[in-house]
Amino acid sequence: MSKVKILSLADAGKIELNWAELNMPVLGIIGKRFEKEKPLAGLTIGIALHLEKKTGVLLKTLVAGGAKVYGASCNPNTTDDSVAAALAVLDPKNLQVFAWSNQSTEEYYWCIDQVLSSKPDIIIDDGNDLTMRIHEKQPELLKKMIGGCEETTTGIVRLNAMQKEGKLKLPIMDVNDAHSKYLLDNQFGTAQSVTDALVRGLNILLAGKTVVVYGYGWCGRGIAARMRGLGANVVVVEVEGILGPHEPGQNRALCALYDGYRVLSHSQAAKEGDIFITATGNKNVIRKEHFLEMKDGAILCNSGHFNVEIDIPALEKLSTGKKTIKDNVELYSLKGGKTILLLSEGRLVNLARPMGQGHPIEIMDGSFAVQALCVEHLVKNKSRLKPGVIKVPAELDGQVATLLLKTQGITLETPTQEQINYANEWKEGT
Repeated sequence: MSKVKILSLADAGKIELNWAELNMPVLGIIGKRFEKEKPLAGLTIGIALHLEKKTGVLLKTLVAGGAKVYGASCNPNTTDDSVAAALAVLDPKNLQVFAWSNQSTEEYYWCIDQVLSSKPDIIIDDGNDLTMRIHEKQPELLKKMIGGCEETTTGIVRLNAMQKEGKLKLPIMDVNDAHSKYLLDNQFGTAQSVTDALVRGLNILLAGKTVVVYGYGWCGRGIAARMRGLGANVVVVEVEGILGPHEPGQNRALCALYDGYRVLSHSQAAKEGDIFITATGNKNVIRKEHFLEMKDGAILCNSGHFNVEIDIPALEKLSTGKKTIKDNVELYSLKGGKTILLLSEGRLVNLARPMGQGHPIEIMDGSFAVQALCVEHLVKNKSRLKPGVIKVPAELDGQVATLLLKTQGITLETPTQEQINYANEWKEGT
């Protein structure tokens, strides 16, 4: 049976779920079809996602498709306890959740292990912890599994590394890199949710402050644009070479420059910043030497999946004292009287409770629509898919984009036959 923090919060969670459903029309359309066709009948789906209201709508959609669903969080601090409670009482026969806020590491993996105890046919992961756990701790489950889906950039980076070493034994849909996901979710969703967390958690003015954004991938460029729109002076820090799944750092730095931002070195940025936001998906981006150069009262936060982008152990060693001054805000005192503020323990500031509420509902409507259709794709093509990272088919990606536009009342023009012919000609134009 489900295990959540406070079951009596279920009524409050149902209100949150209902509000999300009202604003997720694409997933609603898919859910109605799933309920009629039952494409997931007889399957068990294991999930490790941020357990909050938008995720709850996805879980309900999968249950509507005929699946039994077992869910845990993909982060110790991002569960909405009211939503977890609501899901726990919604349909105990077909839906069980194991999640609560502020888990210890041991509790976090215990919950993931409860999901794996269901012997899932398909998994949906965010960050690759669930996938890794199966491969490392319960490889016998791989024999019956159809495949899985991965939600975020960090997870895809880890999956690509597994595949390169020949360790990946499942076909995993690369949901993160579907256009309907990363162009909207990573860019616009992250931008608003990070901004919301800063404003809600700190109630400070962003205009006039120098905000340093580490990484100019789709998440970073969205954050930079939103901060500039609110009047901040934005600085971008990038690296040489390729450390992520997309374009080289040099190209990203040029994009940032030509978008009108200052592109500075770590050292230069550390001296100027008021607020520092990491969005790289890599480790120890902000380190000891940067802490030492920062001004008094500098604010540090992370929007990457794991709490490794800010070198917290190094900050702890430099500090003469630490205290919690409000929810999810810790003040570190350094020698000489300087202080540094760390938000949400260095975890996802835009999702860590209570400061973060996650991406806007409409954004996750598209992302989770891709997830639902990818699960269906795995089922339909299970005999043909081989282990490895699999791109989302263009037609499926386009289907979600079309539904997103349709539900917004937007109609696109149809090209004329003359225009179609012209686009496919190779002879000299006239």
